[in-house]
Amino acid sequence: MRPAAAPARPSGRQQESQQRPQENQERQRQAPPLTTLRPRRRTELSLPLPNRSPSMAVPLPLPRPSSAPALSSSSGQSPELADLERIRRIGSGTGGTVWMVRHRPTGRIYALKVVYGYHDDDVRRQICREIEILRTADNPFVVRCHGMFDHAGDIQILLEYMDGGSLEGRRISTEAFLAEISRQILLGLAYLHRQKIVHRDIKPSNLLINASREVKIADFGVSRILSQTMDPCNSSVGTIAYMSPERINTDTNHGKYDGYAADIWSFGLSILEFYLGRLPFPETAGKQGDWATLMCAICYSDPPTAPPTASVEFRNFISCCLQKEPAKRLTAAQLLQHPFITRANVNPPLHRPPLF
Repeated sequence: MRPAAAPARPSGRQQESQQRPQENQERQRQAPPLTTLRPRRRTELSLPLPNRSPSMAVPLPLPRPSSAPALSSSSGQSPELADLERIRRIGSGTGGTVWMVRHRPTGRIYALKVVYGYHDDDVRRQICREIEILRTADNPFVVRCHGMFDHAGDIQILLEYMDGGSLEGRRISTEAFLAEISRQILLGLAYLHRQKIVHRDIKPSNLLINASREVKIADFGVSRILSQTMDPCNSSVGTIAYMSPERINTDTNHGKYDGYAADIWSFGLSILEFYLGRLPFPETAGKQGDWATLMCAICYSDPPTAPPTASVEFRNFISCCLQKEPAKRLTAAQLLQHPFITRANVNPPLHRPPLF
């Protein structure tokens, strides 16, 4: 019989593996606790943060506007639509209707402009975004926008109520009073133009007055916003009558259109109409006349002028507004320094004439 084999000796590697657990246990007993921190060798060393110029900062995009039905005004929370009571209709047109409304909780009176809802979803969202920007305008000579509602397919804009109504059809033959009205309108226009807002539809019906004789510009920017979706309104004879020549005929000014200068033309034409009591064009080219004749009169006839019975300052003031070349028209800020305006402020009338 073969002798039994002797047990094999563990190899060197096996011996090391058997010794390692014992060594590891010994090291763990001798190692300091984990909560003990090693002291820094050089405490005076630090890692400085890079200096970053604020001008190089890249701002994060603002969040998208909320799709809530009501937008708050900058002066506080917008009144709820359900709290507005319609009192009577104060205006209407192709694009919508304006109502006098009362806020039931406070009794405050507003004007509610209802824009008929025949816009597709993309256009509606654009209108809401742009009106949300326009409502931030804050100037005493611009009608205040207090909020907006998207309800029952209609866009409803809550506006400051002007109890005197619009200046449409009003005659103002007193130059001192006309200068004061012009000054207030120009202050509102200068503000809008500084905010890079072009009105595009300055006319007597968009100039409102209240019992305190404050004149304010209404519908600023709204005509521009709705121009692509309310073509019948913008092509009406009443609106064309106050358009500048280069806006009607784009070839007049080498295809260039300056919206700020166009607002000045419309302003000057409105002021001259107040003085004359009628639109300063031939009757056949008036608001009730032929629109083609009216456009030809605006584009190809000499610009309207104030009559010789008016003062020299007023005639020159109108001339500075109604220049065929847009570059020759004075800006709103420059017109505020015109003698027709400054003279009236230096020598105000001793008594306040009746409104109209």
